[in-house]
Amino acid sequence: MEKFDNTIPWQHSHIFDDGNPLAERNTRWAVWLTAITMVVEIAGGWIYNSMALLADGWHMSSHAMALGLSVLAYGAARRLAHSKRFAFGTWKIEILGGYTSAILLVGVAGLMLFQSVERLLAPSPIHYDQAILIAMVGLLVNLTCAWLLKDGHAHHHGTDSHDSHHHHHDLNLRSAYLHVMTDAATSLLAIVALFGGKWWGASWLDPVMGIVGAGLVSAWAYGLLRDTGRVLLDAEMDAPVVAEIHDAIKSAPVEAAISDLHVWRVGKGSYACILSLVVDETVAPDDIKRYLGVHKELAHVTVELNQVRG
Repeated sequence: MEKFDNTIPWQHSHIFDDGNPLAERNTRWAVWLTAITMVVEIAGGWIYNSMALLADGWHMSSHAMALGLSVLAYGAARRLAHSKRFAFGTWKIEILGGYTSAILLVGVAGLMLFQSVERLLAPSPIHYDQAILIAMVGLLVNLTCAWLLKDGHAHHHGTDSHDSHHHHHDLNLRSAYLHVMTDAATSLLAIVALFGGKWWGASWLDPVMGIVGAGLVSAWAYGLLRDTGRVLLDAEMDAPVVAEIHDAIKSAPVEAAISDLHVWRVGKGSYACILSLVVDETVAPDDIKRYLGVHKELAHVTVELNQVRG
């Protein structure tokens, strides 16, 4: 596979994002922890004839699949980084993984809501001690995974002071983190409900907390779908960098007016830009690029000049 050759002066790299190796490694660890817990719970539920244990195990399987999807997205983006098929790099593979993961979250929320309403309408006996133990183990595993994923997110923030106010996030990592937090929140709500049922006989708390959890998961899924969808659809024309481009052209020492502007994301903190200007004096595209060069998040700039002759 042909790679970028920096010995050719006019050739430039189309790798606009350097990946997130720490997040990829930590997400892989989270997959193993979740998968092992899932197998243990399903096996235990089968051996001890516990429907609660089986249900929690199968519930964790959906999150193990989503976490695995995040790992695959990281790997694919890294392996295909030098492929010429991708005009603006492979970062959006990670975003596609996050978007797909968000759809899985919607499915998890729907399943939680269905099961909770079903149990609310047709209550069944709850083995509180066993269920509380299961929920606590699940909570411990998910808090461990959340710590791993949060750590990868925190260490990946850039140190460029100019970009610090833009808060660029790893949306693939965020999707994995939300799946883990969904499971943790579900376990926490279940523990509260189960203790309420055990101490006060309020068995209805268990399905009600399930409905609350489904609403919480739906809200998280909506936010992730919105953010990843914006990137996939190139809906970035309200990003702060667009206003910065307008300001840079206005303050440039040449008379120029923007006739067309396209800005879209090609990395966590990187944007591509196509800029069409109307000018009334001789100016080179490189001059315009130099004026825009102070904005480090502009990784790929194309300038078209239309000169108006008096």
